[in-house]
Formats: sequence, structure tokens, C-alpha cells
Amino acid sequence: MNTMPLKDCKGTALGEVSLSEKFDVTDKGAQALFQTVTTYQAHQHQGSANTQGKGAVNGSGAKPWKQKGTGRARAGYKQSPVWRGGAVAWGPHPHKVRKQLPKKVARLAFARAFGTRAAEAAITVLDDIKLESPRTKEFVSVFKTLGVSGKALLILGEINQNVSLAARNLPDVEVVSADLVSTYHIVRYPQILITKAGMEKLEERMA
Repeated sequence: MNTMPLKDCKGTALGEVSLSEKFDVTDKGAQALFQTVTTYQAHQHQGSANTQGKGAVNGSGAKPWKQKGTGRARAGYKQSPVWRGGAVAWGPHPHKVRKQLPKKVARLAFARAFGTRAAEAAITVLDDIKLESPRTKEFVSVFKTLGVSGKALLILGEINQNVSLAARNLPDVEVVSADLVSTYHIVRYPQILITKAGMEKLEERMA
């Protein structure tokens, strides 16, 4: 069974936390993980691109010139897609992308992602994290003490306002609650910090 180091905000080792059997999955779920991540990414698409079809382009229904006798190619309407300023053929229109993902597949994918990160020793459990003020400098100091640099994910049991405000100026750090953390979060960030309260919430989610 994999274990994760337990530390306080000063970097002091407090022991180890055993990974629950619900998350200790590394031998299956690769396809479920792929499906879950691609589904998440598809749902992030706004689908707001819009082009004008020939019915939406301004112009009359009259022929630009007569059918025969001019020596020019036949033309039926000024809104033709082959003309400059005309319509767009088969262009995109506003739409939503929705893919169905079974709950069992989503749970397996999350367990595989979390278990893989634990096996890579990429997850550290924090006893707790508190800041006296919402200052980015104070937050960075805590991360330096813990030896964290680069992209990192911080999972809390509940969002702490001081922590959330202090971290929002850091482009490589994301703070999320255990209720909202997704498989994509786990896959995206190579370093994961999670509080004991956050770990308990995750175990409740997987129950």
C-alpha cells in the first residue's frame, strides 16, 4: 500500500498517511482516465463561434447579371460563398458539447490518477494550512519552506479565503476544494498538496 508524507506548514515531517484502497489503483483505469480527461476538455469549449450562412448575409434575390450572353460565369445570387463578402459554407455556429460519462468510469479515472500521483511520490499531506493575511508573499514563503516550486495544486477541505486570495496571483498554483477537484486537476499538476481535512472529504466522495 502506498503512503504519503505528512508535514506541517513549516516543513516538519509528522509521519505518513496510508493511501486508502479506494485510491490505490495503478493497474487499471487507463482508458477511463483518457475518457474522463477528454470529456472534461470537451466541456470547456465555449462553442460560441458563429458564421453567416447565405440566408444571413445582406443582399437581394436578384441575379447579379443575366444568365446568358455576357461571357461570364453563371451567378445566381450575391450571397454566394465563393464570392468576397458572401456567406460561409458549412461554417461553425453556436453549440454545446455534452458527453455522457458513467459515474463508475469517472470514479475509476479519479482513483487511477490519484493513485498514480501517490505512487510517484507527488502528493504531500499537510496537517493544515493557515495564513494570517491574504498576502501572496506569505503564501510563497510557505511553499518554499515545503520545497514546492513550479506547477502545484493545493486541495483544501473547505476554501479558505486568505489562502485563496494569496494564491490567485500565482499562475502556476491553483487552490481548489475537495468537493470540486476533478481528475483533470490531478493529471494537470505534477505536485499536489492536500490537507488532512481535504483527504477526508475525498474519501467521503469515493464512498
